[in-house]
Amino acid sequence: MPRTVLAVAEDAFRLLTCEPSPLTFDGRPVTALPDRDIPVGELRDLLRRRTTDTVLTDAVWRQLAAHARELGPAWVVAAVGIALPGLTRMAARLSAGRRRFADDIDSELVAGFLHALRTDDLEQPRVWLRWCWAAWRAGLKAGQADDLLELPAEMPVGSRTPHRPYGHPDLILGRAVIAGVLTPAQAELIASTRLDNVLVEQIAAASGQPGATVRMRRKRAERKLVAALERGDLAVPRLSPAPA
Repeated sequence: MPRTVLAVAEDAFRLLTCEPSPLTFDGRPVTALPDRDIPVGELRDLLRRRTTDTVLTDAVWRQLAAHARELGPAWVVAAVGIALPGLTRMAARLSAGRRRFADDIDSELVAGFLHALRTDDLEQPRVWLRWCWAAWRAGLKAGQADDLLELPAEMPVGSRTPHRPYGHPDLILGRAVIAGVLTPAQAELIASTRLDNVLVEQIAAASGQPGATVRMRRKRAERKLVAALERGDLAVPRLSPAPA
């Protein structure tokens, strides 16, 4: 079962909440927060109960953004983890009726939120609301993109037995490379992310490229593959019966 970006983010966040040394947020400078160090898991629960208190949420998110920008990756993970309840609700709404695009939608939601976290003007009001809209717009764009093509039934994602005349997905990709439809790198990208459940973000991190760039490379490769399949260029030739 493929693991979504949101599930991976939740696992990473939970590691920050583990005893005996959970990551803590200093609540003392923020009015209406407990006057102590607050574990980030507790802070998430507190914000979920106070969603209508924009003064509190803005103050917390400004501080979280400052930590993420100045104190390193742990606070980026913490910020995404604290935002996950909202991001998960948005992902469910955006993916309704478009489940085959859920991975792209989830990834773009997180990417849109992270961009706002890292670059938004923290002096502007309604910080959390603006960042939610930034994430929503990114996810919506991913779900509506014309080039989000679903591979045809003859090339399933997973281990389901494919229909003839194409054969196993790995063989399709191999024939596509031999025919010059795909480069070896394009075939490997499709195989890794569609068949082997490797996250786009993992490949992006390993290659030093943005996740959006890797997803666009995959989409372009899949367009070429789909076109070749529709033309019948990759069908297995029929063998003529041996003469009697």
